[in-house]
Amino acid sequence: MFGYGMPELIIILAIALIVFGPQKLPDMARSLGRALANFKRAADDFKNIIEEEARAEEEKQALEKAEKQALEAEETVADETGSGKDDSGAGGEKRG
Repeated sequence: MFGYGMPELIIILAIALIVFGPQKLPDMARSLGRALANFKRAADDFKNIIEEEARAEEEKQALEKAEKQALEAEETVADETGSGKDDSGAGGEKRG
């Protein structure tokens, strides 16, 4: 715990007891505990938000990569068939 051993903590507690008195010390310890809990909660929330944003960015990059690969595959198929247009007949000429 921050490099403090038991003797150092006892000395700090004794000084706090002398300075603040036995009536105020429990209230101060409670307030300090609440403040540390709130700080920890805020730090955890911040960490979760950063992780969610990183995950969303990774998903976005994976989606862009997949779209790029799909476009390349379409171009390859179009090049192999000799035409980049749809040959279904719905574009103009009537057959028959």
